[in-house]
Amino acid sequence: MLIGLHAARENLVPGLIVQSAMLALGLAYYFCESVRVGLGHLAALKEAWGFGFSFVSSALAGGLMPEILLVAVFQRGRVERKNLENLLFGLLFWGLQGMIVDAFYRGQAWVFGAQTDFLTIAKKVVVDQFFFTAFLTTPWSQACYEWKNHGYRFSGFRRTLTRRYYAQETFPAVVAAWGVWIPLVCIIYSLPSTLQVPIFSLALTFWVMIFTWINRHGGKGSTPDTSLS
Repeated sequence: MLIGLHAARENLVPGLIVQSAMLALGLAYYFCESVRVGLGHLAALKEAWGFGFSFVSSALAGGLMPEILLVAVFQRGRVERKNLENLLFGLLFWGLQGMIVDAFYRGQAWVFGAQTDFLTIAKKVVVDQFFFTAFLTTPWSQACYEWKNHGYRFSGFRRTLTRRYYAQETFPAVVAAWGVWIPLVCIIYSLPSTLQVPIFSLALTFWVMIFTWINRHGGKGSTPDTSLS
């Protein structure tokens, strides 16, 4: 728990930046006609493409954008073999993650309805953060990255399935994620269903880019925080 709280404090500034940007966008949707029209086009695109939109938008946000930042800024335009490996893994992982989130959002709408009243949003946030994030997406994400970091050997994957790993690694990551994503999913669920995945993808883009910048600038490596809704 203390490790998670420490990580949450480290994520405070980038988290506030992303939350502020998404809050501004959410308010603009309800109070600015031009923004509402623009986001309406994005929602129409999501409705037309379905899960394909979720895969592509999340793959670009979580897989492509941070690698472009690494190459352009930190590697001064030099493309290395590891960048291609990271890009391929990132595109597949985050694309699949986006489809999982899309399916979950659809399930939430089916169970609780598509209304944007306080009670409906609260129910969705509780299930999202205290079940979906805590016991599904965070363990799944860490297992995938452990698998990758161990040369795609399942020895790394298996170690994530133990109670000890969850207590020492996964739960602190969940606590850190709550500080960023609880406000974000409140904003996401306050919008129409067809806009929730596009706004999630935008939040993911901001978050991964900022996290990548801070992580690399501080010399801590390049593995992103995968504790996402």
